[in-house]
Amino acid sequence: MKKTLYLTIIAVCMSMGLSNAQAQNPECMTNLSIFAEHAKVKNYDAAYEPWKMVWNTCPDLNKATFSYGERILKHKIKNSSGADKDGHEQDLMKLYDDSHKYFPAKFSKVDVLTDKANYKSDNNLASDEQLYDMIKPLFDSDLKSFKNPKVLYIYFSSLVNLHNAGKKDLQEVFDVYDDVTEQNEVINKSYTDRINTYLQKEEAGTLTSKDKRNLGVYTRNSELLGKVSGSIDAKLGQLADCENLIPLYNKSFDSKKNDVQWVKKAVSRMFSKECTDDPLFSKMVEVQAELDPSADVYVYLGTLKSKANDKNGAIADFNKAVELETDNFKKSRILYRIATIVRRSSKSQARNYAQKAIDANPSNGRAYLLIANLYAGSANDCGSTVFEKRAIYWKAAEMARRAGRVDPSLKGRANQTAASYEAKAPDKTMIFNADMSGKTVTFSCWVGGSVKVPNL
Repeated sequence: MKKTLYLTIIAVCMSMGLSNAQAQNPECMTNLSIFAEHAKVKNYDAAYEPWKMVWNTCPDLNKATFSYGERILKHKIKNSSGADKDGHEQDLMKLYDDSHKYFPAKFSKVDVLTDKANYKSDNNLASDEQLYDMIKPLFDSDLKSFKNPKVLYIYFSSLVNLHNAGKKDLQEVFDVYDDVTEQNEVINKSYTDRINTYLQKEEAGTLTSKDKRNLGVYTRNSELLGKVSGSIDAKLGQLADCENLIPLYNKSFDSKKNDVQWVKKAVSRMFSKECTDDPLFSKMVEVQAELDPSADVYVYLGTLKSKANDKNGAIADFNKAVELETDNFKKSRILYRIATIVRRSSKSQARNYAQKAIDANPSNGRAYLLIANLYAGSANDCGSTVFEKRAIYWKAAEMARRAGRVDPSLKGRANQTAASYEAKAPDKTMIFNADMSGKTVTFSCWVGGSVKVPNL
């Protein structure tokens, strides 16, 4: 629930239009003032009765009735039991519904659904079937309005549980996974776009105190989304491995091969799960090329040519994919995909594609992680001494931490990766014995550049 609250009751009343009937109801106005003042200092027991009077008598008086009402009822729930607790929980569900009924511009249907689903899931008040049935209608009709990753996890988790119980088809699990993952990417893009703007200001020295607070908020939101996304992938687990995908798609191919959306999703999933050696993948790529010769098709064709050791043909297809894509966010993902494929034959070429992915989308943290991994994998090729070879891990760690900076949803993974690289870099004893404290190590291999040795 949106909980933007006013500092004073006067500001609350002035900001909202009141009907003549409400303005003439002094009891409602008085009780609104009373419960708001109590609620502001978290005296929810004292706020309860005047708040209840306003909610029951004049619910459309002010949105503060619902913003503060949620806090009041959650306090009552926490401090009650038995029938009293049940009654307060029922009131909370009705309060969420009423918030949209009386202030639809402030509390959307998806906001209400999110609040109800989160509460019921957290407190074990609904079965998987009930949660699924509650979320599905809005998920199907208004997915783009879902901005809370947790409710998307609840929906997907309930579906997987129902599938495991034999109540839902595996195909639906895959379809919902695609939709949930795509929406989470949209949500995170909105975070990382803002984060990147603030990081640019930070580097330019123009970051204000307000900007710094906003950067912290978007960073925390992105970190949380990363954890939720990880939970969704873990929930999918082995359901999406090649042993399940290939028989499912073979079974459905003849009846679905003219359904462009089904083909695109199936090919994309097989590609992401590295099921590209099976003949079905080649067959489905050919079908997609006929139905929708998009940028992705050329990535798949390039992958097949790469596997057939046709390097020149693969690169030509990859570049065609980049040429066809006009959306920078999608182009960045394609470039990253290409980088992961060509890394097997050329680290420098992989870095070039990863850097192009970053140029297209500066918040592509995965591209930074890939570069970090490429650097770490070149330790034995960069330097003539043990110290110089291990110094490359500092450069790799820098890239890994940068990944978590530009895309906080990757922060946990990025920090863990950076820490593992730093553990392989020269320790204090090596730095002291080599007399390299604070000095610079320059790399003459494909990595190039340099890194400053930490001061002792």
